[in-house]
Amino acid sequence: MKRIIGILATLVISALFVLCQNSTTHMEAQNNESHPNFFYTERELNKISAYIEQQYGTYDEVMHEMVSLDIHLDVAMVPPTDEQPYYKLVTMGAGAYKMNVPKEYKPFKLERAEYVIFLPKDWNVKSNNEEDYWPIRMLKDVARLPIYSDSWLTYGHTVQMNEDASPVAENTGFNSCVLMGSIGKNNQGVDPLKLGLLGKTVNFYQIYPLYNEEMEFKLEHSLDELSEKISDDDLDPIININRKNYCK
Repeated sequence: MKRIIGILATLVISALFVLCQNSTTHMEAQNNESHPNFFYTERELNKISAYIEQQYGTYDEVMHEMVSLDIHLDVAMVPPTDEQPYYKLVTMGAGAYKMNVPKEYKPFKLERAEYVIFLPKDWNVKSNNEEDYWPIRMLKDVARLPIYSDSWLTYGHTVQMNEDASPVAENTGFNSCVLMGSIGKNNQGVDPLKLGLLGKTVNFYQIYPLYNEEMEFKLEHSLDELSEKISDDDLDPIININRKNYCK
């Protein structure tokens, strides 16, 4: 198995997630019903922040959300370093919401999650232009999907970002993503974080963008089979908007 997939495999129980890998959801159509607010306590947020620095690296900047109608979803921005010359963006707030996980999966504590995306060091992370902003939008849309759909997300789940399967922006053909186990600053798998004594556990998932044909292949076959088709270089979690479409 390829290097990164080998790392990711240590984070999951394969017998469990084989059953999870064929769910896909449209993001564009969201209902307008009001939802209660779900926030971390100050203690929980401090613990999340410290864990992000421990696992991904020190950060000084946070993309603060100005208006929050459900969860308060900030994004910690870990800057590029000499050792890891790329941005690591990590949500802080998604895990305050308890996802509607099917009864048979509740023993695995999959109800809460935060989401991670890696961007090249030359990415304009402070731009509001859609060609720059779409990875952040993807983070936020994926994080809110379980709230508006009363569903859940975990390793191996795919999300189609627009109902018409159109690309997320004009500068890329990606239209969807798959969730993988997240990779930390030492190329280690990031374990779930236990927030307290009551069993509240937060999982960290890496967002890996896909082309439409790749998503369809994964749904028809499996994530493992898709991973076998993609080259080692392109399995790198750092987003490459020009990477090859391996199922076209």
